[in-house]
Amino acid sequence: MENQTDAKIELRAKQVETDAAITKGNAVVTTDVPAQVQKKRATDRPAIASIAAKKIRVIGVPLDLGQSRRGVDMGPSAVRVAGLEARLEALGHIVEDGGNITVALAETKKAGDPSAKYLKEITATCTKHAEQIVKTLEAGVVPLVLGGDHSVAAGTVSGVAEFYRRQEKKIGLIWIDAHSDINTPETSPSGNVHGMPLAAIMGLGPAELGNIFNFSPKVLPENTVIIGVRDIDQTEKENIRRAGITEVYTMRDIDERGMRTVIEEALRTAGRGTAGYHVSLDMDWIDPEDAPGVGTPVRGGATYREAHLAMEIIADHGRMTSFEIVEVNPVIDEHNRTADLAVELAMSAFGKKIL
Repeated sequence: MENQTDAKIELRAKQVETDAAITKGNAVVTTDVPAQVQKKRATDRPAIASIAAKKIRVIGVPLDLGQSRRGVDMGPSAVRVAGLEARLEALGHIVEDGGNITVALAETKKAGDPSAKYLKEITATCTKHAEQIVKTLEAGVVPLVLGGDHSVAAGTVSGVAEFYRRQEKKIGLIWIDAHSDINTPETSPSGNVHGMPLAAIMGLGPAELGNIFNFSPKVLPENTVIIGVRDIDQTEKENIRRAGITEVYTMRDIDERGMRTVIEEALRTAGRGTAGYHVSLDMDWIDPEDAPGVGTPVRGGATYREAHLAMEIIADHGRMTSFEIVEVNPVIDEHNRTADLAVELAMSAFGKKIL
């Protein structure tokens, strides 16, 4: 099976070389745009001639214990139904589905400590998930994780960080979300753990979730970037300062400075001195007008095109180690629109271009 996969990638690489040569020999020139403007457009962004074929493993984590609104446990199925695997393969990637991580049912468990509900079960799920991430990276495959609520990120980032730690390398983190998710059991107004994963990753707690593989923090604050926030608890603002995270781009920053500038700066920060960066995408970052089916919708989010531009620039830079999409809730979605958009954004993150 491994030899067959390698052969597919080699064949795809030859096809890409041929396509690139054809494109170079038949350059498209837009006659109604001045030549100097065309030249500037061509050199403004990283020169990526084609999509490099990757091995991708889809891992579902149908976890909904981290929040009170049910339905995100069906997120992985909704995204798969929207054609994730086939659409990524159409780009030339080799995609396998690794199935779902086993998750406890809320109906069979007690919530436990009200300041961090279901923490024991969430930690157990994230630990299993982290181990699967390590195995995936060891196999030379890129993990594409489908949540589930955002607490799954504690497992994803733990696994990616552990894989590179064994090579004496560190990773960066791009956290794209309407919320900062950096509450702790002591500061959380709800006790919902899906509002705590970044705190766990940064070493603020809860300790059980933050010490997977027995090290903390998983990512250094100078390589951590939060993008698109617009709903932050007052206590979270203090936790951001405590964690030492200085690169926080709110929706106002995006409004005033533009998505391209924000993403370019974010990638430089996350990539500085690292092996690459994990991208954690909460679909509630996008405005509910385009993504209605999310766990915690907040008005005033990124537009359809802004979201795609961010993913396209990430793909252009080529340093993404792993990718996850969380908080898709088909129970409150409209005709699977949000799951379909999630697939589109995954395609952009893995190299799909307009032209």
